Amino acid sequence: MMKKVIAAVVLISLLTVAIVQAMEKKTEQPDTASTASVNKEGLAIGAKAPDFELKTLTGETVKLSNLKGKKVMLNFWATWCPPCKAEMPEMEQFYKEKDKDLVILAVNIDPQLEVQKFVDENKITFPILLDAEDKVNEAYQILSIPTTYFIDSKGIIQYKFTGAMTLDIMKDNASRLK
Repeated sequence: MMKKVIAAVVLISLLTVAIVQAMEKKTEQPDTASTASVNKEGLAIGAKAPDFELKTLTGETVKLSNLKGKKVMLNFWATWCPPCKAEMPEMEQFYKEKDKDLVILAVNIDPQLEVQKFVDENKITFPILLDAEDKVNEAYQILSIPTTYFIDSKGIIQYKFTGAMTLDIMKDNASRLK
């Protein structure tokens, strides 16, 4: 009988130690997880905007580094995305009213779909870039669309907006760029 009690106490002690160690590991994981999620939420404010070269719908080539000295509003979107569709008319209005030293680039992440038809139907006149190989999307770590980066004239990311922007949000973020 005494052996059974001692065995039970040892077993309970071992289980307790195992549970405590497991709990300590779980409390350590959120730090690692939060660091990982920060990295996966896109590029940080203050980071240098990764350079890229993409073709537009009209066949022209746009290279971000060639725009140094200009402010850039870099928008990632798709034709099937309802919030993307919602912000397009205001982006078009902003494009027509913007300062000359601001460039608007809209990177389409689903160029296999009917992008030209979408552009024609919505009367979009700002440059639409096609990320056919998904390289720019990956470089900018886009997890949800629309996502827009506001890049200053030195090529540094100053602001980031996830979700559909209003005209006021576009104006506010762009006006704070140097």
